[in-house]
Amino acid sequence: MEIEKRVVELSDRLQYIQDIFGGRENANIALMRSRLGEFAARADAPPGEKAQMLRQLEDLFAFLEKKLDDELTPMDRVRIVRHPARVSLKDILENVYDNYTEIGGQDEYSIDPSMLIARAYITRRKGDKVINQPVMVIGQEKGHGQEFRNGGSVKPWGNAKALQYMKVAETERIPIHSYVFTPGAYPVEDFPGAAQQIARNLYEMGGLRVPVVSVISEGGSGGAEAIGLSDVRLMLSHGYYSVISPEGAAAIEAGIRQGQRVSPDLIEACAKRLNITAADNLRMGYIDKVVDEPDLGARPHHYDFFKDLRQEVVRATDQVFLGVAGFKLFRALVASRRKANDAEGMFVRWTLDEAAADRLVWKRYCKYRRMAETAFRDSRPSGARIASRAQSMLWSGYSFLRYDFLGKNVKKLAKTVGDLEAEARLVANRLAAPLRKSRDKNAPVACDPEKSRMLVELSQPEQGACLEEFGWRYVSPKAAEDKAVSCPESTTYGCPDLWAPDLYGDFAGVCVHCGHHFPMEYQWVLGNVFDPDSVVEYDADIEAGNPLDYPGFDAKLAAAKEKTGRKSACVSLDAKIEGIKVTSAVLYSAFRGGSVGAAEGEKFIRALARARRRHFPFLAYVHGTAGIRIQESLNGLIQMPRVTLAVRRYIETGGLYVVLYDTNSYAGPVASFLGCSPYQFSVRSANIGFAGPGVIKETTGIDIPPDYHRAHNALARGHIQGIWDRREIRKNLKQVLLTIGGRNLYYR
Repeated sequence: MEIEKRVVELSDRLQYIQDIFGGRENANIALMRSRLGEFAARADAPPGEKAQMLRQLEDLFAFLEKKLDDELTPMDRVRIVRHPARVSLKDILENVYDNYTEIGGQDEYSIDPSMLIARAYITRRKGDKVINQPVMVIGQEKGHGQEFRNGGSVKPWGNAKALQYMKVAETERIPIHSYVFTPGAYPVEDFPGAAQQIARNLYEMGGLRVPVVSVISEGGSGGAEAIGLSDVRLMLSHGYYSVISPEGAAAIEAGIRQGQRVSPDLIEACAKRLNITAADNLRMGYIDKVVDEPDLGARPHHYDFFKDLRQEVVRATDQVFLGVAGFKLFRALVASRRKANDAEGMFVRWTLDEAAADRLVWKRYCKYRRMAETAFRDSRPSGARIASRAQSMLWSGYSFLRYDFLGKNVKKLAKTVGDLEAEARLVANRLAAPLRKSRDKNAPVACDPEKSRMLVELSQPEQGACLEEFGWRYVSPKAAEDKAVSCPESTTYGCPDLWAPDLYGDFAGVCVHCGHHFPMEYQWVLGNVFDPDSVVEYDADIEAGNPLDYPGFDAKLAAAKEKTGRKSACVSLDAKIEGIKVTSAVLYSAFRGGSVGAAEGEKFIRALARARRRHFPFLAYVHGTAGIRIQESLNGLIQMPRVTLAVRRYIETGGLYVVLYDTNSYAGPVASFLGCSPYQFSVRSANIGFAGPGVIKETTGIDIPPDYHRAHNALARGHIQGIWDRREIRKNLKQVLLTIGGRNLYYR
């Protein structure tokens, strides 16, 4: 029986190897298959001879597995993390932690079985004492082929559950260990919505006042970011972390439509181009350390791997606490130099005071701010860069003096004066009350004759009483076309055809019959919403690049720059609306679909910093965005947490952050720095969501209705706060600036 069991194990190992190599022919695999077949043919051999042959066969398998591990391609690593035999979060809980209790559901009896939450502890020694250090464990659970786990693809309510227990951990002041095992989030818009919930998670994780350590096995796009923002990011050596799956990237590269197949060679090529492996991510600076796995990836029977993983997460947690501790002396130095198997040799108390928690949040912001700083081009001369930094420092100093130093004292004085004035007015009213009562109540009320005449007379148009400003400062070039345009809603509402000069000129792209909004250029908003001659652009020399040397992408970027006359898909500017100064970042679709890469993220962050220093309100006008730029891979994906942290910093200092969607807005930006705004509005007829109809169909098998992503459905789901007519954007923005926002804004 023992020999038969070992033979079955060898057969399983061979099948596993064949699976992860994708049926690719390999001499080493052929040799293993041949030798295993030869052993099976000797079934009638004596027991002693069979035992010796089996030992030799096991040694051969171990030797060849090591050789095969060196031959793994990036796509092979993708197949490793997708394999049902891959270690799961349940395996880690059983073997890394000393005890745990699963909370928030159990197995299929959970609001989302693909998100697993557990309260665990790690037992450590402090002298003669045994201390249980608690930790909140949060991660996607793929199981080992369990269908109800949905392959680790978490629904919006699963991410909401994760955030709930992150806040519980913050309340209990215990660290969080997050484990990323997901190919991506489940793309449905049902409340709380895939994009909006990921954005909410990112925003809240940026301010968690407890350490977060993440371990990445399979990091698929926004689904990974939903729990992946952390102080220390570890990655398993055979894992992958990417903005998109290799199959998805290949389909986009080849222009494949739904139902068509992509060639395996192109998928292999895209997996390599995207730089998705642990070594790639460590080189680019998006993870802090690689955790070594056994040859061909960790599986549940690799107990030494679990010991190593335990040491790494304990060491990482210790380093975070010591990194912000007020008194650490030699402990931080010793912790960083401990051997791999001696992480628990020195006890570190996992507690933080308020000052240390403040330092933790600040260090987290700085960590992400430094990421991707070399992934874009800044073509300004050195002198201009120095001048820009000097100007920023001067504004920071001015802001401190005016708003923090003088402003706070002035507010205190004004409050005191206001209180005294109110008290004096109350006393005066009480003293004057008897005199008011003695007046003749029947005395005629005096009224200004001129005001009375204005109330009863008809308006006089010739004097300008009814005249309004007519026409738009910016008129779309499409208004010069002499043709009729059909409204897409004509079959429903019977709309007549419209003449292009009227539609794109006087009507501002709005069907006068049904109100449908035709797409317009982003320049329409710049020219007709902001005050005349008030728009001042800056950071125009920050340029989108090709940091991964993605084949053919330089030519595509050059074409986009020539077509638009700009260097990125983001326009940073200062402007005025009815005299109120605002800072704005515009994402426009004409440049690579409005996709966000390192340059766009950097410009957004700098614009937010500018608004924060000057106490300006901030408007994010999204003319259109197709998501994260896949050719930049992690350089683009990291903008999701990176920019969201900058948004959080701006809002927490009292800023007013308003997002206005137009045309089509999807994926990463909506699921991060746009979707986290408390004030999101949309132009009518816009589409807003996490994934397009084709992706939803391929991922979920669901056929969505044509209006699934329309603004009115986003409003009904609570994702946005209002829908505006394009012709009333200026009026509505003025209303928002006057009625929303705190006292920290410069005009309050």
